[in-house]
Amino acid sequence: MATFAVQYTYTDDADRVATFRPEHRAHLAELHAEGTLLLSGPLGGDPGALLIVTAESEEAALAALDGDPFKREGVITDRTAREWAVVIGHIPGS
Repeated sequence: MATFAVQYTYTDDADRVATFRPEHRAHLAELHAEGTLLLSGPLGGDPGALLIVTAESEEAALAALDGDPFKREGVITDRTAREWAVVIGHIPGS
């Protein structure tokens, strides 16, 4: 397993984000409990978030997040995954 940084870019529609945020966070909590999602949280600046996941590939990292209600509801306008080699420090669960 490798570690991947997944960046989400959200719609500028703050009401849409707020509407689906509880369901989004509940889904991410399930992924965290199963060990797929290690960390997540919003980014400053433009609407978006950074998620740290474990997966076999970039494609698998994105596929693991396909069930996110934000994706289903069009809140996510773009997302990218990049393998991340942690060289200093330790990520819980990795």
